[in-house]
Amino acid sequence: MDIKDIRKLSDADLKKKIISTKEELFTKRMQQANGTLEHPTELRALRKDVAKMKTVLKEREIEEGRK
Repeated sequence: MDIKDIRKLSDADLKKKIISTKEELFTKRMQQANGTLEHPTELRALRKDVAKMKTVLKEREIEEGRK
């Protein structure tokens, strides 16, 4: 997911997206443990997406504190 797309989402949508991405990450980890995961690089991409979304939320939180 691109950072530009993430910044367009509202806070509520971001929180929902973080939860769904974490659930997907859990599923992929279980697949990896079973040996059925086809593309291991998906794990890294999902972790990075969660980090990007959390970063945007934190930036917004800090910006609110300045006002």
